[in-house]
Amino acid sequence: MRLITKGQEPAELTAWKKANPNGRYQDLEGSEQDKLATRRVIRQAAIQEQFGLCAYCCKQIDVDNSSNEHLASQRDDKNRTLDFANIVASCKTPNRCNQKRGSQALPLTPLMPECEIELHFSLSGKVVGTKDRATETINVLALDTPAIRKERQELVDSLIYGVGMTPDALQPPDDELLRILVSDLQQPDEAGYLPPFSPVLISIINRLLANPTDFIN
Repeated sequence: MRLITKGQEPAELTAWKKANPNGRYQDLEGSEQDKLATRRVIRQAAIQEQFGLCAYCCKQIDVDNSSNEHLASQRDDKNRTLDFANIVASCKTPNRCNQKRGSQALPLTPLMPECEIELHFSLSGKVVGTKDRATETINVLALDTPAIRKERQELVDSLIYGVGMTPDALQPPDDELLRILVSDLQQPDEAGYLPPFSPVLISIINRLLANPTDFIN
């Protein structure tokens, strides 16, 4: 996960809520053009503030291959279904993230700063939680299956090779080079998007910089 800072809700959502003071998110599920457009506007705004990454697995997403996801589920918090601060964009990957979670509670969310330090990644693509809530969240979202491990490993490798490094070059580390790499990975492209899974590599590098002797490859 990468910490998400929620911004102001889209003007279209504000206007819809004003015109429908008793409306809830399910009222946007119809087929009328204005309802579909409002849902897409919500999703696009969430994607933009997430720098083009899934709120949970950090896979790259766009408005067509993602869905609006309520951190406090619609079932459990009916009064927040149209609260933009409660909505993020999640990938539609089968049996992962929103598709796996359903309405289960999330003890650790991407709105919590701890989400960036309580999930520990390795170059193999494996992720473990450092606290019970992180472990539970990994299980709820299926963030450590063989499929996503392979996906993370391949993309992390490609990011490393893309800046002229090899995975072996991370040990022993060149601290200055690694810090430059972290800085580069934090810079969005012209569209405002970050590389897919870049928060994973940043997490790995920061752990390595903090304690290279304890780093697990």
